[in-house]
Amino acid sequence: MIKNKITITTKDIALMGVLLAIIEIVKFALGFIAGVELVTLLLIIYTLYFKEKMLYMLASFLLVEGVLNGFSIWWVMYIYIWTILVLITYLFRKNDHVLFWSILSGLFGLSFGLLCCPIYIVIVGLETAVTWWISGITTDIIHCICNFILCMILFVPLKRVLNKIRL
Repeated sequence: MIKNKITITTKDIALMGVLLAIIEIVKFALGFIAGVELVTLLLIIYTLYFKEKMLYMLASFLLVEGVLNGFSIWWVMYIYIWTILVLITYLFRKNDHVLFWSILSGLFGLSFGLLCCPIYIVIVGLETAVTWWISGITTDIIHCICNFILCMILFVPLKRVLNKIRL
């Protein structure tokens, strides 16, 4: 039986650190605008670049988020929400069409509130969780539109920059 082993280099670790810092910087810079974020796009791009090595970066991102913002209910949601995005991206990694990734990014933004609901169902019940989700639908729609547009504009340039870094 052959075991697949993920080899991570010093260059990978250094690059992941810089790219993780970029996520945190843009998250902070755009944090005051509801529904506008680049985390989705960056995690898609980083997954396409690092492939299975992205699991290390995702774990680091989640840990940094918890340390910076506190480990709370939202953090548990982040664990599975961002993992879902990374896994979907990894499954479709051979697709190179910006429109595909823009649609995925938009749908992810639209479904973000819905993806938070399982935790709320457990904590406050189905009725309150659904009410919470419906009350945030406007933000999810903005999230969808902004994710789609940002991905359409930035996907190719960001991918090009990461590919130039590759040796």
